[in-house]
Amino acid sequence: MKKKVGIITLGCPKNLVDSEIMAGSLEDAGFEVTPTLISAEAIIVNTCSFIGDAKEEAVINILEAARYKDEGSLKVLMVTGCLAERYKDEIFKEIPEVDVVVGTGSIDQIPDILSKRLNGSGLQKEIHARIPNTVDYLELTRNVTDNKPYGYIKIAEGCDNRCTYCIIPSLRGEFRSRSVENIVREAGMLANKGKKEIILIAQDVTRYGTDIYGEKRLVPLVRELSKVEGIERIRLLYCYPELIDDDLINEMKNNEKLVKYLDIPIQHISDRILKAMGRRGNREYIIRLLEKIRHEIPGVVLRTSLITGFPGETDDDFNELYDFVKESRFEHLGVFAYSREEGTPAYKMKGQIPKKIREARRNKLMELQKENVEKYNSTRTGRIYDTIVDGVAEDGIFYVGRTYAETPDIDPVIYFTSPEPLETGALVPVKILCPDGYDLVGEAQTIGRNGEQ
Repeated sequence: MKKKVGIITLGCPKNLVDSEIMAGSLEDAGFEVTPTLISAEAIIVNTCSFIGDAKEEAVINILEAARYKDEGSLKVLMVTGCLAERYKDEIFKEIPEVDVVVGTGSIDQIPDILSKRLNGSGLQKEIHARIPNTVDYLELTRNVTDNKPYGYIKIAEGCDNRCTYCIIPSLRGEFRSRSVENIVREAGMLANKGKKEIILIAQDVTRYGTDIYGEKRLVPLVRELSKVEGIERIRLLYCYPELIDDDLINEMKNNEKLVKYLDIPIQHISDRILKAMGRRGNREYIIRLLEKIRHEIPGVVLRTSLITGFPGETDDDFNELYDFVKESRFEHLGVFAYSREEGTPAYKMKGQIPKKIREARRNKLMELQKENVEKYNSTRTGRIYDTIVDGVAEDGIFYVGRTYAETPDIDPVIYFTSPEPLETGALVPVKILCPDGYDLVGEAQTIGRNGEQ
């Protein structure tokens, strides 16, 4: 009888891809991956530790999984992912129920580790950690079992940007691209599983190819992926502003499969704060870039992420950021109150801002963004957009879908009715009737459309 393994995935889509690779390699090794944790002999908690809230969520999930040692069949509790890499020595002290810690550079060892542990030959407590320096594990079998019409492809691992607030480079290693051929092969696999939309992910997709080809290769990669039969949309997450060039702008303008959507993590607009963050570029460059993108790509949708309360941020710095958000009118915006993370240069910086002020500034920006979204949504009412069906809402009445303007699991959605049954993954014209908070309400059409891109 096959040994059963359960996997709990926390954090971003990049972690989801890692978990699917864990599942695939485990099944190749003769294990059964089960969603029923009470019957699992081993449970893997794939964690995130980017900010404080993520660490808290990880600890809660590890403790919840540990109870299956008493209530279920659990023999081995494994922690992997960023929390495991970051706190590999402390986890056993804080959570003694954990048996094995596997760092981000040792994912490919998981089947062998569990085989030994479940056969009784493992150590009492084990740490498996090596410097993450390859992307070989991304070529292992990937088990994709969901019926969602979109799928993620991790095109690179690690990061070279060294932002002073970020711990990721020390957890994931230096930036490492996969080959075009391997990525295209994986896209074909996802297309065969019914995925209509491919979302390319990395810490910085715009840097793709620079390490293995000696030049940026994102645009050639997109062109190759556009040839994959069954793929109707290609989406990019995340594009750093200093590496967005004319080639990428022109490709997004002219390639019908590359959706006109850019997630550009700017983080701030004050030159002083940008410098302290270790960010490249400055206010003038960012503003000119945004103006150019909007001018060159009609209908483009822009998303960004910002940090409030970074060490040394004055009222003037924040007011500059507030005015920038008001004027720029991003269609989508995420704001994080600065999280002071040990091991980062910013941790030791002078001028740490009290949590209350950090969060108050975040809330003020989010209130402003709510107004921006209301204005944006008002321009969409009455228009018809090609909308991909992600599924059915919990009420069983509405379908849930997205236009090119929405990224799954991040942005709002479109709730709409249809006079006839629709299949998940179908691309249908939907007329927007009205907003519903951040989301929109619409109805599927049976005639022509306008307003797509």
